[in-house]
Amino acid sequence: MWKTLTLATTALALVACSGNKSDEAPADIAATPESTAPDGATPGYSAERNAYFGDMHIHTRNSFDAYIFNVRRDADDAYRFAKGETIKHPSGFDMTIAGGPLDFYTVTDHAEYLGVLPAMNSKSSPLSELPRSKDMFSTDPAKIQAAFQGVGASVRSGDKIEEMYDEPLIDSVWGQNIAAAEKYNEPGVFTTFSAYEFTSVTTPDDNGGFGGGNLHRNVFFRGEAPDRAFSTLDSTNPEDLWDWMDAQRAEGRESIAIPHNSNVSDGQMFRLETYNGDPLDAAYADQRNRNEPLVEITQVKGTSETHPDLSPNDEWANFEIYDELLASNIVSKTKGSYVREAYRNGLKLQEEQGFDPFRFGMTAASDSHVAGGAYAETDFWSKIGIVDGLPFQRGSVPMPGITDWADQPDNQTTKNAKHWFSRWSASGLTGVWAEENTRDAIFDAFRRKETFATTGPRMKVRFFGGFGYTADTLNATDLAKQAYAGGVAMGGDLVGTGEAPRFIAWAIRDANSAPLQRVQVVKVTSSGEAVYDAACSGGANPDANHRCPDNGSSVDITTCTTADGSGAGELKALWTDPDFVPGQRATYYVRVLENPTCRWSTWEANRNGTPPNPDLPTTIQERAYTSPIWYIPPA
Repeated sequence: MWKTLTLATTALALVACSGNKSDEAPADIAATPESTAPDGATPGYSAERNAYFGDMHIHTRNSFDAYIFNVRRDADDAYRFAKGETIKHPSGFDMTIAGGPLDFYTVTDHAEYLGVLPAMNSKSSPLSELPRSKDMFSTDPAKIQAAFQGVGASVRSGDKIEEMYDEPLIDSVWGQNIAAAEKYNEPGVFTTFSAYEFTSVTTPDDNGGFGGGNLHRNVFFRGEAPDRAFSTLDSTNPEDLWDWMDAQRAEGRESIAIPHNSNVSDGQMFRLETYNGDPLDAAYADQRNRNEPLVEITQVKGTSETHPDLSPNDEWANFEIYDELLASNIVSKTKGSYVREAYRNGLKLQEEQGFDPFRFGMTAASDSHVAGGAYAETDFWSKIGIVDGLPFQRGSVPMPGITDWADQPDNQTTKNAKHWFSRWSASGLTGVWAEENTRDAIFDAFRRKETFATTGPRMKVRFFGGFGYTADTLNATDLAKQAYAGGVAMGGDLVGTGEAPRFIAWAIRDANSAPLQRVQVVKVTSSGEAVYDAACSGGANPDANHRCPDNGSSVDITTCTTADGSGAGELKALWTDPDFVPGQRATYYVRVLENPTCRWSTWEANRNGTPPNPDLPTTIQERAYTSPIWYIPPA
């Protein structure tokens, strides 16, 4: 593995850069709407594309685990929340989206036992007479956990609980979710998709049937959706899901699947063999890339970019690491679980065997199970429902009546907080670059992987690669137009000419979040990786080790007030790889870092008047990740 800190001696790493102070108003990174647009285009259409933000991973009462945890909000409530309305959390408080309405939003309830739990709790349904229904619904944490594990074991194994498996009911509720997506879809204003979650889990032999490696995928339909959703009760093998998606596509129903939480996949999400243990081949790679062009890189249950053990020379690798298997305290295997390593392994497979199954772009989401995502550190309500809805339940403050962390009792609530809830994140959102806010335009952006992931803030990031970009391109008023004309955007292939490519990285802060600290380019090859600071706040230049100087920002954790230092409102750079090898394949992506701010757990401790939990980070550096550009050497 390369050293991350390397000395550039033969190439100019930073050709040009600029940075605005945090109190300046940068020009919008999105293109100016075209004066002429195609017939039927919505207002705001731009050929150079606009940035739109959304959450593609939301659960409601119709997901078995959400209902068990006392969630009663439905798809209508979820879409109303995303459009700016206030809804109730199961713990009784109001939830209003941080930062204002989103541009797109999607309910992705678990297909397994979809809508069955609400029916089991309704006297009008025969399912309520099942013996299993008697102890399924409770506010007692122990009974809730038992009910969750009971249904969860069936979902993990793929073995149906026959008396619960009411196929007509499941199909009917799937139809209701489709209808809700149609009801709230408003071209040009707010986009929804018909979607669901495929909930595959591998179970470790030494875990007594609980926990397991996460192989979950969310499946999204461009337009028409089928009458039935393929679930793990049909097959736990994701490759069977791809077969089903291919069959749907042949009938005119286009879809994509987005895996999530590879960080807790126990090394299975990006394993170097098939689900059944066979060698990978070109047909596998083609099918996976066709059906899974994107991966969710960050959400409540941690960030899956990389891990300190995989990237020891990346100072920012230890970010919101969550590594315990689902419903378990067993630590997930690291290798095979993180995106950057998958990029490296994909390049190696390409070089050695002629195919790469890991050519995916990046997205982010919340995975909220309470119908509304908590994206801001200042207003966090976690994910599940009544067991993690209050600060003491998620370990940010001591149990009621206790002021000293040393006096915390050892009970189920504190154990849940220690292993799970205290380590979860206020994250995240997907950004897309699309001509307009419509299903077709946004789905096309998914397909070409012109997407970026943020940990919650709505910072805008653009990334282009080409061979003819100059400082004049970087400073042009029509930068996006010139960049598209002279190269490729994030998600694209850049075919080599023999000379070093030039990359444009451009970021603008979220006005409701912290100023930007730096823009980085992450380079991955089959043999290693490197992280280069490409643009620094305050107009500073990276040093010989490709690192920006300290920008003077700081956080007072006793009040969560911040000093911006030279934090920027806008950063952009024209960057050339100082270690470029013309004949070597490489994957490049951009990572943008904000100034540090208080983590959600510190905000809650301060509001409670108690010290922060000593076992948790006190600050966080919110960030964004772009989909890569793949450099392909000359033939």
